[in-house]
Amino acid sequence: MDDHGHRFGSQTKKSYVHDCIISAKKQNILMKNLLISLIISASSLTVAAQSNLKEGSNSFALYTKTGEFKNLENARKFADAAFKTKKDSASVNINLLRALVYSALAVADSTRQQQYKQDPIDEAIGSLKLLDAKKARRDFPAEMDYVRQNLAGAISYKGALALKEDKFDSAYKSYLRIDSLGFKNNDLKYNLAVLSGKNKDYMNSIKYYDELIKSENPKPNYFLELAHIYELGGTKQDVLNVLEKGRAIFPENKQILFRLIDVYSANGSYDAILNVITDAIRLEPENVGLNYIAGYSYENANDLKKAKEYYNNVLRLDPNNYESNLALGLINLEALLKEPTNQDIQDLAIEHLLKANEIKPYDVNALKALAKYYTLIDDVSQLDRVNLLLNQLTVK
Repeated sequence: MDDHGHRFGSQTKKSYVHDCIISAKKQNILMKNLLISLIISASSLTVAAQSNLKEGSNSFALYTKTGEFKNLENARKFADAAFKTKKDSASVNINLLRALVYSALAVADSTRQQQYKQDPIDEAIGSLKLLDAKKARRDFPAEMDYVRQNLAGAISYKGALALKEDKFDSAYKSYLRIDSLGFKNNDLKYNLAVLSGKNKDYMNSIKYYDELIKSENPKPNYFLELAHIYELGGTKQDVLNVLEKGRAIFPENKQILFRLIDVYSANGSYDAILNVITDAIRLEPENVGLNYIAGYSYENANDLKKAKEYYNNVLRLDPNNYESNLALGLINLEALLKEPTNQDIQDLAIEHLLKANEIKPYDVNALKALAKYYTLIDDVSQLDRVNLLLNQLTVK
């Protein structure tokens, strides 16, 4: 997990190495068929190329059987020797051998202990492109899969190393290369979504996340992270839409629900909050922030009875909560304006306003409310005291 809470796909940490290993039985069958195919179709090559192709194929077959690196090195030597003339370099057979050999080297020599003119990944991809252009997959589907799986494993290894060093640009480029090989799975797509976002490629990040949330089994964090990307490179409505979509799919997910309430609150959409706040408080009944937002939303909807209920919930959980004390003081002060002789309302108003002032002695809002209260009850001495402090605080 990175410092922003992203958990890269499991394939990042485990690499694609497991996907790259073909069982010994399958490898032997693959190599047996490969040797027959290459020998039969090698007649169009130069004599030297035919010889090198045969020896290289034999060496590679030994490598797949024994796992001994020296056989892979011999296969490389013969594959390079066959890759000399323009005609031979365009051969499907020679390029298939080179793709097999160099993709295997990319995995087996992951720390690059051998010397190379060009990285084995690039060598294999170069041959793979020619094979794709000549539609070689029709004749060599298993071999082409082997090459791609090896390449995915090798590139994933490089990407994982880049991630460890927080080189997000390099990691992003690595996973883009895996994507270009035709691998389509949610782990890869998730890595691309996260890394494109970290590289401020918000358009592509949105594209990948959008594909993820439309997949068969989306995860709640996809919606939350896409909402964050929209905050960076989209609109407020985009943020709202993806969170509401996530809420519809995961109605019991607290993180999505609470984030949605945050967005509603920031947008001043208090009517929308009232539609979901009960569910949120059911999930966390002693959450001070949720109870306060509920009170504030009901106050905005002019349902003062419900507003006072939730503000009092806040004070039950946190008696020194400034906002709820001030809110209850102001609600009762407004009621006192309509019923100036109601002693119960008067007592509640001054109790909460004094508490708010005690918590924040120099807050102008509480002081102004107290000044209004003392004016209403005609307490001149207290009004003078409050006005003096207000004047000191507001003088520029």
